[in-house]
Amino acid sequence: MPGWEMITNSSPIEILKNIVDVLLVWFVFYKLITIIKGTKAVQLLKGIFVILFARIFTEYLGLDTLKWMLDQVLMFGFLAIIILFQPEIRRALEQLGRGRLFARSAMQEEEERDRMIEAFTKSVSYMAKRRIGALISIERETGLSEYIETGTPLNSIVTSELLINIFIPNTPLHDGAVILQKNRIAAAGCYLPLSENPFISKELGTRHRAALGISEVTDAITVVVSEETGAVSITANGDINRNLSMDEFEMQLRQIWFGAETETSSTPFWKWGKQKNG
Repeated sequence: MPGWEMITNSSPIEILKNIVDVLLVWFVFYKLITIIKGTKAVQLLKGIFVILFARIFTEYLGLDTLKWMLDQVLMFGFLAIIILFQPEIRRALEQLGRGRLFARSAMQEEEERDRMIEAFTKSVSYMAKRRIGALISIERETGLSEYIETGTPLNSIVTSELLINIFIPNTPLHDGAVILQKNRIAAAGCYLPLSENPFISKELGTRHRAALGISEVTDAITVVVSEETGAVSITANGDINRNLSMDEFEMQLRQIWFGAETETSSTPFWKWGKQKNG
């Protein structure tokens, strides 16, 4: 076999260079795909592959006229790709200039965390001031798919405007829970299991019991805004921390969700919950 003979006749350094070469090409293609993922360029790329496959079939079937037409399309295709993919190419060059094309920096991850926390803080603050009831559950290690299936699928980016709009009274999705999965709003109007703990305070309503219930059977974090008082609470690991100020809410949500350390306290969240559960 020619391929096997070429490998056996090559030195170890040449073989290593070829392996590195292939891996780098694969890595570049992988990163390019991640850049265009979720953009209109994906559909355009599918169209290009259709044209290429059609060209192969015309060669095989002997369809000369159609083959000539496709050849003309491919001849000027490079220029068309530059025009059609101009936004994606510009974004890739900008990321390359910032050194972010081939690696997701710690700064980018921190920016995404800050964006998520800001969206939660802004929406919860808005709803608490206006006493708009809310129930938001965040999936962690334990899957929440069975509860997501009870609601209306959304698969949306987390924004404060969307969270607020979902819980506006008398809207179709306000009476239920929003569930986040992989940093996206997976579904709204979901049903969560109610806690069966007999020692729960009688003043807690259905939302708080549902928040405690999901925290007892999963490791999810759940945020509750009381419709009666506007009080903000967080549940996790079967505990509830009630009547949080917005500073406390942001600090505790950041700590338990992303494991961020705070300067004001080193007390774990679940101990905070027991301290303020009365």
